[in-house]
Formats: sequence, C-alpha cells, structure tokens
Amino acid sequence: MTSRLDPARHLRDLVLLRRVRDRIDREYAQPLDVEALARGVNLSAGHLSREFRKAYGESPYGYLMTRRIERAMALLRRGDLSVTEVCFAVGCASLGTFSTRFTELVGVPPSVYRRQASDATAELPSCVAKQVTRPIRNREAPAAGPPVA
Repeated sequence: MTSRLDPARHLRDLVLLRRVRDRIDREYAQPLDVEALARGVNLSAGHLSREFRKAYGESPYGYLMTRRIERAMALLRRGDLSVTEVCFAVGCASLGTFSTRFTELVGVPPSVYRRQASDATAELPSCVAKQVTRPIRNREAPAAGPPVA
C-alpha cells in the first residue's frame, strides 16, 4: 500500500487509513470487523491490517477495542450503568471478552475500575478525567494499584 517511490500514492493511502480510523472513532458501538472496514476502502483485510499497524502502531481491531474501552471507562466513571450495560453500550457482544480486554488495557477489571474511578475522578472536569484515565496497553499498565493517578 505505501510506496516510498511514489509520494502521491503514499498520501492517497494515508487518506484511506485515516478514513478507516475515523470510521472506527464514529461507529465504535456498531458491529465492525476488519473485513467490513477493508471493504469500505476497497482493500483486502490483510493488507489493511498490515498498513494500519504500520501507520498507527496497532491493528484496526486493537484500535477499535481501545476506543470501546475508552468509552466504557467514561460510562463506568458516571456510575449509573452496570458493567453489563456498559459492555453492550460500547458494542461488545460478550461480557467475558469485554472484561478480559478491559483488564488487559486498564490493569483492573471493569467492576473494580468503576468503584475506584468514580471516587478518584469525582472532583475533576470530565475532559481532564478522560485524559488521565485513557486506556493503555497491558505491557504499560501498572502491575497493581488504582487505575488513575
């Protein structure tokens, strides 16, 4: 997809990748898969995955799940929805998969996060709370302790 020999093609390819990323950002709660995302920009799923990872450092599916978990964190901080309701609200079809992925990205299970984060961010403006509680990859997550500083 990206060609170092043709700068115009490289820019066109980056536009396609940005469209995919923007679609994920807009439609994170919808049923999305890599094949559907690739069809939307006329690429094969494998090619899209490779080029997306090169451009953004993670696969389209990884990016989608990060957006879903990020939104789930905001909903859990509000405290008015159960973990199951949050799971389905962000587009996850399986509570087990949601909980596993949430724990991998955040470092604690969603139920623990809900208890800790609602107290820890109660005094912060929502824009600040979102920034300081942004999900991170498991290899970067703290081994123990609360999810917020």
